[in-house]
Amino acid sequence: MGHYEDFWWNITESIDNLGLKKEFDAQLSKMNHQDKHKYKDSRERWDYAYQKVLKLSKKNKNHQLNLIYKRFYIFWFISM
Repeated sequence: MGHYEDFWWNITESIDNLGLKKEFDAQLSKMNHQDKHKYKDSRERWDYAYQKVLKLSKKNKNHQLNLIYKRFYIFWFISM
């Protein structure tokens, strides 16, 4: 049973450290109403939600960085 406890602890710790608790809880709640997750056990749901939230977080951070680079480039180009 120890590996299950490690799984829960690792996900909870990671989500808390990344500040994604709201997004993770929202994803789990969303999955409760979807048929494709109906027969998954809680471990599979948590794993899926964790991966999804991490993926969206990375995508959002990349998008924010791209906006910063674009603004910098425009500012640099205008100031020349």
